[in-house]
Amino acid sequence: MTADAVGGVWQYALDLAGGLGAHGVRTTLAVLGPAPSEGQRADARAVPGLSLVETGLPLDWTAERAGEVQAAGAALGALAHDIRADIVHLNGVALAAGVQYPAPVVSVCHSCLATWWEAVRGDGAVPLDFVWRIRLAAQGLASSDAILAPTTAFAQATARAYGMATPPIVVRNGRRAVASPPVDGPGAPFAFTAGRLWDEGKNVAVLDRAAGLTDLPILAAGPATGPNGARIELRRLEGVGALGEAEMRRRLSERPVFVSTARYEPFGLAVLEAAQAGCPLVLSDIPTFVELWGGAAEFVDPRDERAVAATLERVAGDAALRAKLSAAARERSRAYTVEAMAGGALAVYRRLLAKTHSRREAAA
Repeated sequence: MTADAVGGVWQYALDLAGGLGAHGVRTTLAVLGPAPSEGQRADARAVPGLSLVETGLPLDWTAERAGEVQAAGAALGALAHDIRADIVHLNGVALAAGVQYPAPVVSVCHSCLATWWEAVRGDGAVPLDFVWRIRLAAQGLASSDAILAPTTAFAQATARAYGMATPPIVVRNGRRAVASPPVDGPGAPFAFTAGRLWDEGKNVAVLDRAAGLTDLPILAAGPATGPNGARIELRRLEGVGALGEAEMRRRLSERPVFVSTARYEPFGLAVLEAAQAGCPLVLSDIPTFVELWGGAAEFVDPRDERAVAATLERVAGDAALRAKLSAAARERSRAYTVEAMAGGALAVYRRLLAKTHSRREAAA
């Protein structure tokens, strides 16, 4: 399985590997891009059945040329051959482009530039730097034996963007909840957001403007500068930097109003973590969020900072509404478990392995 240490895929990979380990699956996690931190390495060591390999290979979304991505794919193919992998699970679909892997390939669409551009920019010519990346992603999708996506809405968007006859298989992400007290009381009187603040798709600029229209404190956790050079300057939001897992859990345990004004979010692990902690949710009105959290969150137009500010004030100022939303979010979060995610992935693995076995028997 591939992963990187700079985004949500890292946590997804650890959780999935842990869930698969409960079924006797051993996972070799090949890390591309910047090396994991000591804390991340410690987290990986705590996952039963997981072996960590720091490859030093470039990330597909920060590589400067197509050849770098294809070379990384070839190196991953060699690694899969050396360890005699039964399944290759790619958390970057471009890594499948033009590579002959020694085992069935499952590629997961966590995000992509084609769907990002459609959601965030909507029109205009796609930049040249995007063109070759989108082409590689298309080749990777065509070369994969199975394709997964975390929501139906994103699976459909992916199928539209790449002209796929059949949308990806939906296996929703999961997150292991930690023990927390029951929802009793209104929670803390502030709002909180978390994620890659620098990513234009997270739409933090609108939330920053909304923060200037309310006296409600709004805290923002996460990096303001990305590995691709993208950057955002926070003027009204109170940036608290990138938080480790323990500190993030502590912040969420105060049950602030969790807000995301994202215009592009294929799933949103930070939202799930907030819901598990019993935070009331104020989310942008986009298809993926409505699919996952409809009836368990307040939705707002992500283009309207005044509506965002007004909704945050309304939720924060109404203790009964906050308690209702807290309970609804926590209840909904119980559907998105590591066990369900691992079971969905394992079912796909087994189907592919059965097909491989049948082909080998027919050829014998």
